[in-house]
Amino acid sequence: MIIIIGLGNTGEEFKNTRHNIGFEVIDKIKEKNNFPDFVLSTRVKAKISKGTINRKKITLVKPNTFMNLSGDIPRMFVAFYKLKASDFIVIHDDVDIPLGKYKISESSGSAGHKGVQSLIDALGTKNFKRIRIGILPEKGKSKETEKFVLKKFTKKEKETINETVGKIAKEIDQIIKTMPDNETSNS
Repeated sequence: MIIIIGLGNTGEEFKNTRHNIGFEVIDKIKEKNNFPDFVLSTRVKAKISKGTINRKKITLVKPNTFMNLSGDIPRMFVAFYKLKASDFIVIHDDVDIPLGKYKISESSGSAGHKGVQSLIDALGTKNFKRIRIGILPEKGKSKETEKFVLKKFTKKEKETINETVGKIAKEIDQIIKTMPDNETSNS
């Protein structure tokens, strides 16, 4: 099983904010691959949807916590399904990457992203794939990063982001193909 986690903050007030771009990508992957509606799992404190991509079992996850507590979710998946950190793909915003660009990385540090640091701390490793989506505006980095990431995109920025979300939803198939199968007894 492969777990794809989109990072974000739960709650309507955070919908469509820069920090919730991970949720938007997860929604697009769900839509593109005809996964069922998300169901709230109290066991893992997240909204989940299960399906298959490239004949591999996939669980899409939107944490039902705040960003800084994102690490709680994979810890529960690891315990219940006996997964490894390398079975996770984490999708999140990155203020150091230009708006609309994205990078796929593995085994890299958090670079100050508190949600990613929470995951690294919980898993005890940084050995997982990440899709880092740029939210850096043209005028450069904001001095008040914590406030900036909670702002909504402008109309023009949203058009750029929607295009990026679509590209990532298509590319996820290729990323999954490169990941090893992980047979578990609790599926």
